[in-house]
Amino acid sequence: MTVSSPFDFDRPLIGVARLAELLGEDGLIVVDASVGAHRGAPRRIAGARPFDLDGVLSDHTAPAPHAMPGPEAFAGAVRALGIDDTSAVVVYDGAGIYSSARAWWMLRAMGFDRAAVLDGGLPAWEAAGLPVEELPAGYDGPRGTFTARPRPGLIVDSAAVTAALADPAGAAVLDARTRERFAGTAPEPRAGVRGGHMPGALNLPFGELQRGGAMLPEAELRAALRGVAGDRERLYVSCGSGVTACVLALGAVLAGYADPGVYDGSWSEWGAPGPLPVTTGP
Repeated sequence: MTVSSPFDFDRPLIGVARLAELLGEDGLIVVDASVGAHRGAPRRIAGARPFDLDGVLSDHTAPAPHAMPGPEAFAGAVRALGIDDTSAVVVYDGAGIYSSARAWWMLRAMGFDRAAVLDGGLPAWEAAGLPVEELPAGYDGPRGTFTARPRPGLIVDSAAVTAALADPAGAAVLDARTRERFAGTAPEPRAGVRGGHMPGALNLPFGELQRGGAMLPEAELRAALRGVAGDRERLYVSCGSGVTACVLALGAVLAGYADPGVYDGSWSEWGAPGPLPVTTGP
């Protein structure tokens, strides 16, 4: 079969067995969105291309890390990976499901729905005995024709989050950081950032939507999200720098919620010294 058109993934998550079946099909592009210690590691799924969140696919002029680039810069970086509007994209990372969800969400926010996250990432691929190339992700082929079509409300700023916090009956703001960081009992990893959380925010550590490195089944995702957000259907998600918030966004979409708003600056912006209010405790 071909996956070039139409996009045949019926949900934004794909298992390793399914990807192994599709690998090499015309129109399918696999990208490695690993960050930190996993970035540039010399092991990749065959042909994987670098979706470099620590590099060109973040706006380094913004005060917070991993900020979303503008549409023109984003489109240029994605075209440089050979991605077309008709491509089907599978995103993975070397940690499991960590930064891959961020890459998927960025594509979604720019109007591209033909993308899925590899469930369990590279660890699941290797655990299944599937082959890897002893090379870092790379690409030097022709440019693609990707078109950025930004969707309002998928990437949001502190003003949108402030408005959501002021409407607790209509929206829930979920923080994907650890319970200790949320409570302010563990230090923040970024110098000068205050400990604690936004008054009115709710804590759902992103790892609680996973089991064994894979996303929970849809019913369990829905139960986990409802257990924190109650019956509120409009969600806003945050984390340290806008990366693992997208794991919550992935879980929400899989669970049947409408697209949440991902707070791009997240705690790196909100917790910085300034007028935005911070509270501590669970």
